[in-house]
Amino acid sequence: MYTVKKHCLSCGSVIHGRADKRFCNDSCRSSHNNARKEDCTNVVRMTNSLLNRNRKILSKVLEDGVESVQIPKDRISLLGFNFNYHSHHLPESLGRYYWFCYDYGYLEMENGWILIFRNGSENFLKKLG
Repeated sequence: MYTVKKHCLSCGSVIHGRADKRFCNDSCRSSHNNARKEDCTNVVRMTNSLLNRNRKILSKVLEDGVESVQIPKDRISLLGFNFNYHSHHLPESLGRYYWFCYDYGYLEMENGWILIFRNGSENFLKKLG
């Protein structure tokens, strides 16, 4: 009877056991699967990091107890806010959008200003729009 030696997909050592076995042990199986998913995980990690940084900037600008504040867009950009990253958005009645970083949001106003608010209640959005 002819047998083919199979090799571990992770470390390359000879595999003993079942014919459909692909890894020599659990450690190699985990290492292989983690390495395969690493690129995707890094993209998600980087995106979450940018979203968290944006959220932190919005929370610092919006003081405790204040429902909303208007500031120049340039000022928030200088703090490191990246307008390309947001968690979701909602359309506004005038064709503009409310942009959100998790539970904080902003609306781009005229003349380079933005309105920052905490998305704690639907009533606040109703007052804005």
